[in-house]
Amino acid sequence: MADYSVVKAASYVLAHTPDMVIHNGTTQTTEMVVNPDSDYLKELPSHLRSYEDCVAYYPNQAYIGNITNDELRAVEFPYYDKKAEKAKREGKYGEIMPQDEFYGLMQICDVFDLVLLEKEFAQTVKGKLTAWGMLKEDQLAILDKNEWNKEALEKYVNEEHAEGLYENFELVGCVKRAHDVDVNLSAHTMLENIVTKASSVQAILNLIKTAGIDPLSIDYVIDCCEEACGDMNQRGGGNFAKAAAEMAGLDNATGSDVRGFCAGPTHALLDAASLVKAGTFRNVLVTAGGCTAKLGMNGKDHVKKGLPILEDCIGGFTVLVSENDGANPIIRNDIVGRHTVGTGSAPQNVIGSLVTDPLDRAGLKVTDVDKFAPELQNPDITKPAGAGDVPEANFKMIAALAVKRGDIARTDIPGFVKEHGLIGWAPTQGHIPSGVPFVGPLRDMILEGKAQRGMIIGKGSLFLGRMTNLFDGVSFVVEANPGKAEEAGQGISKEQVKALIAESMREFAESLLK
Repeated sequence: MADYSVVKAASYVLAHTPDMVIHNGTTQTTEMVVNPDSDYLKELPSHLRSYEDCVAYYPNQAYIGNITNDELRAVEFPYYDKKAEKAKREGKYGEIMPQDEFYGLMQICDVFDLVLLEKEFAQTVKGKLTAWGMLKEDQLAILDKNEWNKEALEKYVNEEHAEGLYENFELVGCVKRAHDVDVNLSAHTMLENIVTKASSVQAILNLIKTAGIDPLSIDYVIDCCEEACGDMNQRGGGNFAKAAAEMAGLDNATGSDVRGFCAGPTHALLDAASLVKAGTFRNVLVTAGGCTAKLGMNGKDHVKKGLPILEDCIGGFTVLVSENDGANPIIRNDIVGRHTVGTGSAPQNVIGSLVTDPLDRAGLKVTDVDKFAPELQNPDITKPAGAGDVPEANFKMIAALAVKRGDIARTDIPGFVKEHGLIGWAPTQGHIPSGVPFVGPLRDMILEGKAQRGMIIGKGSLFLGRMTNLFDGVSFVVEANPGKAEEAGQGISKEQVKALIAESMREFAESLLK
């Protein structure tokens, strides 16, 4: 068996940013332009959750690893009106950071003096981030440079086109524009990009902490967020990967960005697996920060139905892909599904190309995969917005194809969906829900012997960029490690094989001379 790369660690983080919902989510900022006196905008503040309620939210506790998917399944739906017992900020995979600390992290991640914070607020945040324990002294010292009061910040916002940063509806900071003319360096864009960078750094630092990873062991970083950094001459040139690596102390790493809308992280993980298997790099981080635009994206429907604003968090994740250690689950990059140019957009064709086609090529049945992880959107968010239960719809489609192939009977569909499917728990941060939130839990399930094999499925909407009408998607299989290739061949190493071949050739030559 080929010496596949492995999933060595994963982290998942959230930053609770309720004030950013109002000021930076596109649903709200658009409403401020087209209907500034709307009832929605008036009601919105009363529907924002406290940090404590955000932490106690069951799907958020599942995201950072404090409860399993089976435990989430046992919670009566809906989730928004319940609180998880013994909920904590820190989880097995990461954490939920409060907004004020996140503002401080944003300033520390800003290297062009674009983020300004009110002086007393900055000092309070410095104390909290010092206790957080993941930043160096020189990084924390950046918060000491803030000399601004509220009046100075208001001037930047009102006269210099800066984007305000608010805490409990009060102005506590701002993000300045980086250029007077270039819209790609406007305050709006710089805020989006700094938020993305900061949440990626948050995820990387949590992975280093929770998995005990040596930062200097990382060779390459791939960023797969949905933002684009660059100026008017190269709007999406990048590089978020190296920008985040610099802040996280990955001094031996280089890196680049991969983009593919919601499927981007799965593309990036395949790239990482291939780079490691090829021997180009030994340890590759795949990382992505969150997206301010999607804060409160379905807020109108939530407020209309009396729900709190559930899309109030910036999300982030990091996955470490490393060379085969004989223990961690392997990435089978030879069992890969792909939505090709000719696949089309019919749902059956899409699922077929991503699920059954690669299994056919590998000689596997649908039932040979213990868990499928397609779009894992939280139904608490999508159902009130009229989008239904997205994961369940995907699992039913997979089950229908399994019936068509003869892998299961039609009467087995409900049982298949429950046994091989998952309850959605991911924040609607665009690229994050599509398969990636299950990489960490799947790794644990395989290491604990609770699963042999799982499939990560990334799906994307390329038509959003108005360059093509095509859909997109890729998938790959993660399975239990049979041991390194040289250990799996009946105990014979590569060197022993070479010796046996040489001995056989010598004996053959001697027989010809007799």
